[in-house]
Amino acid sequence: MISRIFAFRVLALSFLVLMTMMRAASVSAASPTGDQSQRAASTDSSTQPAAPDFKGTWSGTFFSKHANVPAFTMTVVINPDSQGHLIGSASLNSDCLKDLQLEVSVAGSTIVLSGSDEDGNNITVRGTVDNAVTLLKAKYVLNGSATGRCEGDTGTGNLAKR
Repeated sequence: MISRIFAFRVLALSFLVLMTMMRAASVSAASPTGDQSQRAASTDSSTQPAAPDFKGTWSGTFFSKHANVPAFTMTVVINPDSQGHLIGSASLNSDCLKDLQLEVSVAGSTIVLSGSDEDGNNITVRGTVDNAVTLLKAKYVLNGSATGRCEGDTGTGNLAKR
């Protein structure tokens, strides 16, 4: 019992020391030091690369890795929602998916589109865009609903920005 109390006190004391050090570091970082022009140069946003703009209409064709599964086309319109998060509205020419809403996740030049149709069929499209942000080379994973109408499928395709 005494060793548990001792361990708890050591942990609590370590936490307090860590918090004090973090507070001191943030205060020293906020204090004015150095030349004004050096600070202005370090915060100049023109030196940072602009984030890719994924907003707009993307369309293309996806091909299954299985020869007996037909290709399907997809058109996605990506826009920000009311909170500023990107979402996509997709229309498809697919035997396994109907029109659906997609969540859009972006990390650098990588984009992930994921969503479900009203029947519970799911798709995730993951890929990267070229430097001009006009071509998305992607892989997809489709998981059919419990109805068994469509089973799982994977494949590749491209979406081009219009």
